Amino acid sequence: MRWDNLRQPDLPGQEALFGMDGFVTRTFDTPEFRGMTFYEVRAKSVINKVPGMSRVPFSWTINPYRGCSHACVYCLSGDTPILMSDGRTKPLAQVRTGDVVYGTLDNGKDRRFALTEVLAHWATTKQGYLVRLDDGTELIASGDHRFLTPSGWKYVTDDPGVYEGRPFLRPGEPVSGIGLGTDTAELGLVGARVAESCGRRVQTVEPVGAELRMYDLTTGTGDFVANGVVSHNCFARRTHEYLDLDAGADFDSKVVVKINAPEVLRRELAAPKWTGEHIAMGTNVDCYQRAEGRYKLMPEILGALRDARNPYSILTKGTLLLRDLPLLQESAEVTDVSVAVSVGSTDADLWRTVEPGTPSPRARLAMCSTLTSAGLKCAVLMAPILPFLSDSPAQLAETVREIASAGASSITPIVLHLRPGAREWYYAWLAREHPSLVPRYERLYGGGSYAPKAYSSSISGRVRELARRYRLGSLEAGEARRVPAPP
Repeated sequence: MRWDNLRQPDLPGQEALFGMDGFVTRTFDTPEFRGMTFYEVRAKSVINKVPGMSRVPFSWTINPYRGCSHACVYCLSGDTPILMSDGRTKPLAQVRTGDVVYGTLDNGKDRRFALTEVLAHWATTKQGYLVRLDDGTELIASGDHRFLTPSGWKYVTDDPGVYEGRPFLRPGEPVSGIGLGTDTAELGLVGARVAESCGRRVQTVEPVGAELRMYDLTTGTGDFVANGVVSHNCFARRTHEYLDLDAGADFDSKVVVKINAPEVLRRELAAPKWTGEHIAMGTNVDCYQRAEGRYKLMPEILGALRDARNPYSILTKGTLLLRDLPLLQESAEVTDVSVAVSVGSTDADLWRTVEPGTPSPRARLAMCSTLTSAGLKCAVLMAPILPFLSDSPAQLAETVREIASAGASSITPIVLHLRPGAREWYYAWLAREHPSLVPRYERLYGGGSYAPKAYSSSISGRVRELARRYRLGSLEAGEARRVPAPP
């Protein structure tokens, strides 16, 4: 496990977030935890700085639960040329933590080149595949490595026994990166648009027939440029791949528990350098997931924040939050506290297939009602709204009506966005459950991680109109729950 490499990039020289000694591996036989593994660690820090490039409206988070890691599966051969900040290249095996390389940033409209720091570098041994492009470019990668194409990230190979239906490179498919003939040593690329089709197409993908020593990076942007092609690294869905886990099954079954998070938090809140800034929780991994019922970390965390009078917010899908209602009320008496619950749709059948491990949407809205009755404002993130699955006028109206009836203080519609990692996993689910929708999604999300602005704006407009119709957010606590049901 490489957890000792996890450092906060904004704080150079800081010790690792947690080390290699003193962790315990634990499994439970109870049905709700069957097939899951928990790694109990002692954290060295729990207040995490959000990277400056992030779009989120907060700077600090606490995540008492994370994932574990094992040998990296997204790798390239050591002689692969990596584009460095000076426009020259360096073999991947020679790149080091702290180097600055080219990556990309997706703003929802297009993808542009940016400089990014190498946060981790490591090696492993994997079966090799030779990806040959039609201009003679060759890349040797593991089958699980991903390259960027105009239609999103694609794995090198398909493995039906492991990732049935996942997108993979096919002969004739264009790849994205630096246009042919570009002199990177002379041309500044920062801010330049990534060529969706850089003039290269996949010619063949063939197994090398041997296990090879391979290398990989973690960068601040989650990608880098390998031999002219934009290459994905372990930074998606997202901390799990950062920890060397895949973005799918491992995300759901392997959890790191920072068992000493409360005591570390009290120490950090008391430090002279801490200025009492707002802390957001539940922004990466739900702090009220099922494991919290066993580990009970949040009561002491909320107690520490209350005692320090530190403002905080919680986003959750877990109704276990109600266990800590007295602590939330006590905190609200001395500082700013906000709670939000995410409910993308009240369609029970859709919930069972998309979020089977979460409380039902109606249970979450019942929690919203309880919080409102207790004097706490509870906002609802109507997220994610799934194109062609939960966005019909009737579905939107029903969801907004029930959110208003629960007494929500506000509603924020958020259309599904498919970042690297989540994108591949969602597409695999879509191919299994709704194969006819795959072409429509490829067209809708062909421009990047976000749906087109026109689509998102139309959804937001409908939700705003529905919110006005049901007087959502304009009523006193408890009154909204008396909105009559439609005939």
